[in-house]
Amino acid sequence: MTAPGDKRSGSRTTKAFVRPPERWHMRAQLPDSEYDQRLAAVRERLAATDADAACWFGAISIDYLTGFHHIPTERPVCLAVTPDRVEIVVPRLEVERVADNPRVDAVHSYFDYPGGAPLETIAGALSELGVETVLADADGAPGVMGYEGPALSEFLDVDTQSWVDRMRWEKSDSEIDLIRESATWANLGHRYLADHAEAGAHPATVSQRASMEASRAMLDTLGSWFAERVRGDGPVHAGFISAEETALPHGHTPNRPLEEGDVIVTGATANVDGYYAELERTMFVGEPSDEQRHYFELMLESQSIAIDTLGPGVELAAVDEAVHDYYTEQGVEELARHHVGHNIGLGAHEPPYIDRGWGAYDYVDEDDAVAKPGQVYTIEPGLYTEDEGYRHSDTVVVTEDGTERITEFPRGIAGNVLD
Repeated sequence: MTAPGDKRSGSRTTKAFVRPPERWHMRAQLPDSEYDQRLAAVRERLAATDADAACWFGAISIDYLTGFHHIPTERPVCLAVTPDRVEIVVPRLEVERVADNPRVDAVHSYFDYPGGAPLETIAGALSELGVETVLADADGAPGVMGYEGPALSEFLDVDTQSWVDRMRWEKSDSEIDLIRESATWANLGHRYLADHAEAGAHPATVSQRASMEASRAMLDTLGSWFAERVRGDGPVHAGFISAEETALPHGHTPNRPLEEGDVIVTGATANVDGYYAELERTMFVGEPSDEQRHYFELMLESQSIAIDTLGPGVELAAVDEAVHDYYTEQGVEELARHHVGHNIGLGAHEPPYIDRGWGAYDYVDEDDAVAKPGQVYTIEPGLYTEDEGYRHSDTVVVTEDGTERITEFPRGIAGNVLD
């Protein structure tokens, strides 16, 4: 019999994380007060305009304001916020999922796309609210999965706003707690990945096994406090690309077993009420060659430079510039393929971006050119030769007086050699 807290996988037994129940709740689900504060914030912005309502078509924005998350398809969803009402239009298949949401005052629906006339239904719902002028995140639904339809401005006076996009840049303490929790389970998934990866193992099999074991541990540990945010999969993902595919920053998983001498670039994360951290490591199957050690150490130092440079009030462009200067000094600047990193949270990639052009970009205000407390970044400079790639990624929180790295897997070469 398996003892309470033990998780068995074949002949392997691992101990699940055990935390006091109140801490599970605090760190596994966003409190209702967060949504109340967000809706209050957009209503304050709305009150400063002449518009009657604010609307959102973007799935992440709707989730951010209400906690209703859905899979974007050809069927538009639209959230409307007025000074005293929150109403939503959804396809019929989403009605039951949103009906009990305590932040939504009314649910309108159409049967399906295109026969249900979704934009006409949205315009009708807004008309019932007495809305004539709207500030929306887009002038109609996005063209997802072949959707084509009329602009919202064919029915109402529409201007655009990006309030929620900007609100997401700085995370609250509660949001950071969820990202930190994601990092905890990403670390576990990555540990399983390192345990199971060896010469002769297939990358897909290793990824599936590590992801399953970490997901089981997370689900069993959090229990009913786990926020159901996944569909047909577990909450933890841990995988890697290997060999020549690592020379491509977004390479594919090779359909061959691992071999001695392979470089692998890993990736691990966990879905905690929709929030994500990111953990990546460059690892070696067997002892690395002198050339592999050389590029690994260059990459590791560039990541250390970026982490050390980042901080509150620091220009984001300067962080990327510091890494570029180091690469130039070492004569490897031509091996870089991307900037240092990006914000992360509900989205895998969010602005601001740690990029040499960030502060000078026409769409970035001067005040937004610097890192601020509450922003959470991936720090992931990389080097890519013709044959192999080298990249770590760590999730780093900008605090009031510095930074905090919340992904904890070893960074040095000794901790990234697979025996």
